[in-house]
Amino acid sequence: MTAKLKTYTLGCKVNQYETEFVRQGLLRAGYQDVAEDETADVCIVNTCTVTAEGDSKSRQVIRRLHKDNPDARIVVMGCYATRAPDEVRRLPGVVEVVTDKRELPDLLGRHGVVDLPTGIAGLTGHRRAFVKVQDGCLLNCSYCIIPKVRPQMYSRQLEDVLREIEGLEQNGYQEVVLTGIHLGHYGVDFNRGLPRQEWTRLATLVRQICRRTTRLRVRLSSIEATEVTRELIDVMVEYAERFCPHLHVCLQSGSDRILRLMRRRWSAKRIIDRCQLVAERLARPAFTTDVIVGFPGETAEDFAATESVCRQIGFAKLHVFPFSPRRGTAAAEMSEQVDGNIKAARVDKLMELDRELRGVYLDQLLGSEITVMAEQPVAGRWVGTSCRAVTAAVATSRPIVRGELIKARVLGRDGEQLSCQG
Repeated sequence: MTAKLKTYTLGCKVNQYETEFVRQGLLRAGYQDVAEDETADVCIVNTCTVTAEGDSKSRQVIRRLHKDNPDARIVVMGCYATRAPDEVRRLPGVVEVVTDKRELPDLLGRHGVVDLPTGIAGLTGHRRAFVKVQDGCLLNCSYCIIPKVRPQMYSRQLEDVLREIEGLEQNGYQEVVLTGIHLGHYGVDFNRGLPRQEWTRLATLVRQICRRTTRLRVRLSSIEATEVTRELIDVMVEYAERFCPHLHVCLQSGSDRILRLMRRRWSAKRIIDRCQLVAERLARPAFTTDVIVGFPGETAEDFAATESVCRQIGFAKLHVFPFSPRRGTAAAEMSEQVDGNIKAARVDKLMELDRELRGVYLDQLLGSEITVMAEQPVAGRWVGTSCRAVTAAVATSRPIVRGELIKARVLGRDGEQLSCQG
């Protein structure tokens, strides 16, 4: 009898990729995805531990899977499993805890996989494919638990990534999103001891992807602004038709004093300067970012500095998070924790700024040409994500296939959605 498999992922794009890697490996060994009316024999849960809420949701998922699939063997991996393996082992139905993602080939081998995959052939439920190219982070920011659960930094071999992406294009994907725990450090582990002219960098990878494929567009996931190097910008310009002019850069705060308390490595000015350099080379690039509000010791002046930097860069989207102490991080033990009401008020104020800046950016796109991935037909138009990470609705008279890239001209906007003609 064929074993029935169910997978569940919490957290980031890297986790989604790793779950799919395991799933496709098990399917090679004869497992089958469980149908809605069936119970699973094996459940794979990929957990998140960025926040305490991530831990809680992971536990809830495991308990619910055990309740719905009482005889299933539950295998748990991911950052929560790494941070608290004994806690995870005590949850009902759990038979195995994977504490290091480098053990995934061994996990597959224990479940009968002989022909180990070197990548994924697609991403279930997604029109764009996430491709993990790097793992691990050494920055040790004072608010972040991830360096403790993914401390080993390593990059995937260039040729393995290229073959995987060539296969994704052959399978019909028209966009890949390069992702990693610290994406800007791709290749750093390869370069130790080599002369600079022989280094492999993220720019090297992007250039080779564009050379080895013919039509798919390339998007980067989160990256440090200062790691958008001049060489990477050159590649973005050289392959402007293939590279999404959208960068999600990590700001966190616009106050240099708070950035030092966060143990961030760059000043606000360096981030501004790098974004301005990109804007000088690319036409209307979209910058999006994460901001933590109410970090311990944040004053009204510090918050005002964050507002000022956001305005100077002109972000197209702000992802705003009130500071939440994460047990096991230095920031959780800091004095001068900011009052919850003050944090909430600052979050609201920054969200107002987000709406203002987004409107300004969308207006800049009026009359321009963009590419939009057709994701959902709505009222005679195709709605999807544009190359600049903005939602757009495209009216077109020609037949469109879901997942196709449509070239369109921006005619106007309806709130935060662009109206286009394809």
